[in-house]
Amino acid sequence: MTRRFLFVLGSSRPDGNTELLARTAAEQLPAGTEQEWFDLAEQPLPDFVDVRHDAEIPRPEGAAAHLLDATLAATDLVIASPLYWYSVSAQTKRYLDHWAGWLRLPGVDFKARMAGRTLWGVTALAHEEFEVADPLVGTLRTSAAYLGMRFGGVLLGNGSKPGDVRTDTEALARAKTFFAQEAPLARFPYER
Repeated sequence: MTRRFLFVLGSSRPDGNTELLARTAAEQLPAGTEQEWFDLAEQPLPDFVDVRHDAEIPRPEGAAAHLLDATLAATDLVIASPLYWYSVSAQTKRYLDHWAGWLRLPGVDFKARMAGRTLWGVTALAHEEFEVADPLVGTLRTSAAYLGMRFGGVLLGNGSKPGDVRTDTEALARAKTFFAQEAPLARFPYER
C-alpha cells in the first residue's frame, strides 16, 4: 500500500520548533510519498459540542469537513503538537475531541476505517527531561489503542525560542529514521 501522510500542526505560532522537527522528519520520507500539511492555527476547528446522546451528530463543514476527509485518506497520521502544560495544545485537543463526533457520523465508520493506520507524534518541549512529555505520549498512544491503530511513538526535541530545536542534534538524528521504524499495534497501558 502506498503511504499517505497527514501532518496536523497544532502549534499556536508558525514555524515553531515542533513544525521544524516534523518537517525534518518528513524530508526523510521516500521521494513521491504523499504528504498533506494541515495547520490548525490557520484553519481552526470550531469548538466540539458533544450532542451524541441528545441529537444526531451534524456533518462537519469547512475546515472540519476537509480535515475529516484528509484524516480518513491518510495511512499515517502525524500529530505535531508542542508540549503545552504537559500535554497536547488546545488546538490539537480540539481536533481529537472532534474524533468523538466523527465516531458517530452515519456512514463514516470512523473507528473501523482508522484501524490499522499508524499514528505518530512530534513535539518540542522546553525541558531537558523528556519524561515530562509522558502525558502527551499517553494521550496519543491511548487514542491509537482505542481506534485499533498502530503507534509509531513520539519524536521529542528540545526547544523554547523559535529555531532552538535546530541545536538539538540528538533529535535531528532521530528525525532521520523516525518514520522508517516499525510501528506496533497500540495497546492500552493495562494491556502490557
